[in-house]
Amino acid sequence: MSSPDLSSDFGAVDRGAAADRGVSASASASAWSVVLWDLPLRVFHWSLVAAVTVAVVTGELGGAWMPWHGRAGLVIVGLLVFRALWGVVGSATSRFTQFAPTPARLLAYLRGRWRGVGHNPLGALSVFALLGLLSLQAATGLFGNDDIAFAGPLNRLVDDVAGARATGWHRWLADGLIALVALHLLAIAFHVIVKRHRLVRPMITGRHTLEPGRDWPRPRGVGRFGLLSAVAVAATAVLALAGAGGTPVAPASAPARPALVAAPAGAASTPAW
Repeated sequence: MSSPDLSSDFGAVDRGAAADRGVSASASASAWSVVLWDLPLRVFHWSLVAAVTVAVVTGELGGAWMPWHGRAGLVIVGLLVFRALWGVVGSATSRFTQFAPTPARLLAYLRGRWRGVGHNPLGALSVFALLGLLSLQAATGLFGNDDIAFAGPLNRLVDDVAGARATGWHRWLADGLIALVALHLLAIAFHVIVKRHRLVRPMITGRHTLEPGRDWPRPRGVGRFGLLSAVAVAATAVLALAGAGGTPVAPASAPARPALVAAPAGAASTPAW
């Protein structure tokens, strides 16, 4: 199970156990645990949770914590780049086309006819909203400058007016992000407590037991090459931005005192008064 769990093959079942019991893998799909979320996606998810938490807390604290706010922002940028690529080359349930909330899927879900796996259409709306808002938040942070403790790594590419505007949007979007995260957590709590859906454990273990009649996609993906390529591109983006700048803004220092000019030799000393 290491290969599908690592990179690409959603729907993999324990074929050895199924064979021992004389049951085919496809027939045992309703009773056997499948790899719902691959390992790279789970690492991305919990890393994003940690990075966003650090960014929010350090942003609220401000001051000497702003360099850490910037570092957390760079981690978020790298994670978003990875997710964008993994949404194209990753496992079936990681791909954006698999869970995109199309009108047909939304209508089927609202009518109780949706039989897919992974993100339901409403949950997919939340995923895309969070990724989009985080992308805007990260972009404005890259160009922002609070003139006190930190300047984004790309702030030097814009003038003061554009930098101040980016900073304003960055602060405004932060409130929207916190509200969206709170709504996301409430939705998870509703599904776990009220509807008795197991949402948290599969995002930790990756495994889920399919219910009878569920439609699930064929395993597909580009394997380790796609994984390493996505990681390499994301790491390159972070390193490039980290090397572009982002040094803390030094507080304005007191004006230098003018140097005393020695009076010419032999000149009479004039009292200050």
